[in-house]
Amino acid sequence: MLHVVNGSIQSRMNALVQSATERFESRVAGKTRVVAHVGHCSLSAGADEIVRALRQQVDDDSTLIMAGCDGVCFAAPSVEVIKPDGSHTYHQNLTPETADLSSLTSFTANAGPEAASFLSSQVRVALSDCGSLEAESIDHYLANGGYSAWSEALQSTPESIIDHLKDSRLRGRGGAYFPAGIKWEAARNTRAETRYVVVNCEEGEPGLFKDRHLMEGVPHRIVEGALIAAYAIDSHQIIFYINAEANLSSQRITMAVEQATELGLIGGDVLGSGFDVQVEIRRGAGGYVCGDETTLLNTVEGYRREPRLRPPFPTEAGLWGQPTVINNAETLANVPYIMSHETDEFTSIGDGDDAGTKIISLSGSVKRPGLVEVPIGTTLRQVIYDIGGGIRGDRELTAIGVGGPSSGVFPPDMLDTPIKPGFLHDAGVMLGAGGVIAIDDSMDVFEVVRNLAQYNADESCGKCTPCREGTPRMVELLDEVVNRQASTDQLENLARLVNETSLCGLGQAAGNPILSGLHFFPDRFAGDQGAGK
Repeated sequence: MLHVVNGSIQSRMNALVQSATERFESRVAGKTRVVAHVGHCSLSAGADEIVRALRQQVDDDSTLIMAGCDGVCFAAPSVEVIKPDGSHTYHQNLTPETADLSSLTSFTANAGPEAASFLSSQVRVALSDCGSLEAESIDHYLANGGYSAWSEALQSTPESIIDHLKDSRLRGRGGAYFPAGIKWEAARNTRAETRYVVVNCEEGEPGLFKDRHLMEGVPHRIVEGALIAAYAIDSHQIIFYINAEANLSSQRITMAVEQATELGLIGGDVLGSGFDVQVEIRRGAGGYVCGDETTLLNTVEGYRREPRLRPPFPTEAGLWGQPTVINNAETLANVPYIMSHETDEFTSIGDGDDAGTKIISLSGSVKRPGLVEVPIGTTLRQVIYDIGGGIRGDRELTAIGVGGPSSGVFPPDMLDTPIKPGFLHDAGVMLGAGGVIAIDDSMDVFEVVRNLAQYNADESCGKCTPCREGTPRMVELLDEVVNRQASTDQLENLARLVNETSLCGLGQAAGNPILSGLHFFPDRFAGDQGAGK
């Protein structure tokens, strides 16, 4: 826990918290809270219709709270009803006809066994209160301890903050898993007058939706983490880089920044500390490759969405040639918890040297798809079966897509593989940003691999020859192999060549789906066995 040294900053923070708590309590005191879980996933299931129906029914005895999705995506649209006495009920898969307020408030049953089982097996740090906090209210966040880590950081030295982060052993959660504290330290130790913090919220790959849930459910937590990062490295400018299609995410982050600025938590002389910091929102340039940190920097500067040569690394020469820390949204969502707790409270979660939790985007043929936060070291079996409820329709699990198009597919006998940062199988399967897709026997593994390979070919920026020419050629070779016009050796050699010679992370992992398919499912790539035959 950071040491508080400035009473003036703390007194200002205490006043903010008191005012925010009073404002929030004045809205909800003595009333039944109807908490609607509204995120990009639930909107696709009709959550907006549920909200419209409930808004027309709210009276003097109730209030509607707009929260983000709680991660129980299979239950959407869902609503939690919290009565003045603290009792609560959970209502899932609502329709405009069943979203009757009088029925919901008189109903006494709690969450169904599916939702309860899904949530009870998780350990939530970054996702804590996601789905219960009012997503568009800074008052609710402050009343629940929000921005306390930010005020404590301003009362501490940047060096102590970095040391605390290093001691926590937090690794970046965007896929590379580089130690966050070391990255911050490297940027701070550069001889530069200007430094930047960039929050990477691009998340453009299929099968991933964790950052969107965080931005939509606990936007202030990510903002707070970014502010702490800026203070630690002596940066006065934060840029949020949000996927071009993540409109609700952008809306809620923008609102969070505006609210924090209005209360003096962002801007000049924050809380009387003498520290100035501004926050800017940028939308992504479109394309999977924008998730690469140097490509992201190029697009912010107005250049083509292409990667840069490294070194120099962004911590030395990043945005406009200045030292830049680029952190993923999930990484920064962990920071407020780490900074407001003793080190061992975070390091005790996880598995040995790998501390904390990992958010998993669970989808595919599982009974309970959704967003899962589990301790590092949790196995794929626990995620798919204990939390996800097993395979939908009681079909047979035939493969597991792990890590998205930059990774590959596992067979069922790899279910006991632990989820660990930096995990990389010899066949190219890696955890990446945390997508897990269950594949049942109704799908052809060959087609899954081919779709992943085609996606990488479509998303190649075209800057380097190996990726530009190699990724579409791999797709062609896949078809030739199953039609006995080429050998699997040719396919494997090309996949390895593209991986080893490409410029950025997209190309350097583009061959992984094919390598994993050839390694674990060789029979599906033999002649007359693939392509659905």
